[in-house]
Amino acid sequence: MLDTTMDQLRTLLAVHEEGTALAAARLLGREQSSVQKQIDTLNRKLGEHCGEPLLRKRGRGERVQFTATGEALARLARGTLDEWRGSLDSARRRSGRTLMVGSTRYTLGYLLDAVEQVNDRLARDDVELRIAHVRSGSLLEKLRSRELDLVCGSVLTSASAGAAENEARFEGYEVMEWRRSGLSLVTNEPASQLPGDTAGVRALATMPLVVSADGIIPDFLRGWFGADYRRRMRIAAEIDSAHYGFELLSSGVLYGSMLVTQGIGEAIAEGRLPEARGLRTLRLVEDMGPSLRVLVGAFRRRDPGAGGPGHPVSLVWEALLRRNAGAGTYAGTGDPRTAGKRPSLAGSASRPSVGAAH
Repeated sequence: MLDTTMDQLRTLLAVHEEGTALAAARLLGREQSSVQKQIDTLNRKLGEHCGEPLLRKRGRGERVQFTATGEALARLARGTLDEWRGSLDSARRRSGRTLMVGSTRYTLGYLLDAVEQVNDRLARDDVELRIAHVRSGSLLEKLRSRELDLVCGSVLTSASAGAAENEARFEGYEVMEWRRSGLSLVTNEPASQLPGDTAGVRALATMPLVVSADGIIPDFLRGWFGADYRRRMRIAAEIDSAHYGFELLSSGVLYGSMLVTQGIGEAIAEGRLPEARGLRTLRLVEDMGPSLRVLVGAFRRRDPGAGGPGHPVSLVWEALLRRNAGAGTYAGTGDPRTAGKRPSLAGSASRPSVGAAH
């Protein structure tokens, strides 16, 4: 048993997944004879130890048959390799050899600008950089599960910046706050149907709405209209991205309105989102409670003993601070401290970032 290697376990899994030694060899980029030799060795040694072979060969070209013992050991091999891989990955990230960051679509420009500032340093230190697209609804979970080390995006929060019961959700995180704002309404309906430049939350219940299936906008609707808001409102279409909604409304196939963050609404009104050209933007007035806001910024975990001044996470964090000079930061204590004037997310001199996505 102690002579079993990680490579043998990987080979066993490849045969289990692919069905034959030939297919496993192709997957691993090796000779079939090498794969077959390892499988024969495992089958003999572990089979003798367990009292049953791991697998039985069938006809030429047919998938091998794994026994109950083989299936159990394949599951064990997968768990062992996954655990080792995860532990090694965690060790690399603690020591700053791997950096995993993410952003929503409309904050990607801010993240890329920050990464570009430190990219030479990351390359010099041989840091492996991975970037992921995240949805606002899963932003904090990606940090909590340690899938990501730093994220840029938006979360739902209360209009009261100092509400301890609200900000307690940031316990264990450091937050760089760029903006805290409400929502806007983007519509293709004529001015005769929606006159003026404002609309009330209460009126949303009677409007044909284009609504994202998940993310921060449904969180707003649940807060205002309850968990069964879909049944209580006129949902004309469900979408999976703001871009899809803009294209749908611009096509004129249906008339309706779509909720977006205020930063996106401002970008549309100023003509900085080509995909939303021709649509009107209305400011959303909260004429019913609760009073909710979008908090846009950067987020990272507060890990004791990790993320020192030279750590890649700290380098990107400091670059984001420089990029957004004057941003307020606080350490998730339930009583956030903001400093200076928060920069508007209505635009970027170098990249077309416009605030928070759905």
